[in-house]
Amino acid sequence: MSAITKAPERRPDPYPTRLSEERWLPREDKTVWSQWRPDAPLMAQQADQFDRDGFLVLKDLFTEEEVKALMAESAALRGGERSLINDSVVTEPGSDEVRTIFKLPEQSPLFDRLACDRRLAGIVSFLLGDDVYVHQSRLNYKPGFTGKEFYWHSDFETWHAEDGMPRMRAISASLLLTDNDALNGPLMLMPGSHKTFIACAGETPEDNHKSSLKKQEVGVPSHEALTKLSSEYGVTAATGKAGTLVLFDCNTMHGSNGNITPFARSNAFFVFNAMSNQLVEPFGAKKPRPDFLAQRGEAKPVEVITGKLV
Repeated sequence: MSAITKAPERRPDPYPTRLSEERWLPREDKTVWSQWRPDAPLMAQQADQFDRDGFLVLKDLFTEEEVKALMAESAALRGGERSLINDSVVTEPGSDEVRTIFKLPEQSPLFDRLACDRRLAGIVSFLLGDDVYVHQSRLNYKPGFTGKEFYWHSDFETWHAEDGMPRMRAISASLLLTDNDALNGPLMLMPGSHKTFIACAGETPEDNHKSSLKKQEVGVPSHEALTKLSSEYGVTAATGKAGTLVLFDCNTMHGSNGNITPFARSNAFFVFNAMSNQLVEPFGAKKPRPDFLAQRGEAKPVEVITGKLV
């Protein structure tokens, strides 16, 4: 008699979302997964700050020469000087201006090198206590006068529901490629909000990513939830000169205002996921999003490189 092999049972989801009504759930995962040690790529105080606030702003990690090279490469990608992968570009709502270019390592050797740098991947690998791979990468561009807002959201809510990211063991690294100040729509975060998961109401529409990349309307908290979160944790802007690095936990509530100044805002954005946290089937959608939004299949760990980019 032949044996019947059963598929492994899927564990109960600790973060159910896209429900009939909004729910608040406690975080069940660590924020910092490593014990600090003297050879760590962060000071102990910085690791503690990330654990407490869910984000960290690091300045003066990159040389002026490195920043200029990255800015020039960014302009070349946006300006049509590079051959870009099909369907990797998202434009602003109502215009043809570039809003986002995805799959940066595949589009540019310089950004591929940046993704492997100890100042990004090395720090994140330490915080997550694991080897990491690039879950998603993109060049964000918010043009002057017409750059639209990014509404408040937790990235993990979308990555969990629509990509199948099991646990909160991922970090975003945003390297500023223009000066970001209080006026030109900088990233805003709620410090400490990563400790609570807001399970959002509403079902995931078919091919939701096609509209959500321009304007996210599903998987966002209610006004009541955002009011309560901001009252408890406050709101702070991650500002800095070009070359500033902003790291934030996958569940930190964040967003940004529109940009009506003449001064564009741009950043290179890498999402690093722990190798132990690779994607499964989506938890709140009928099918996964395209692979330019979420690396699927067998992931390769980033080989961390030390030294100057250029």
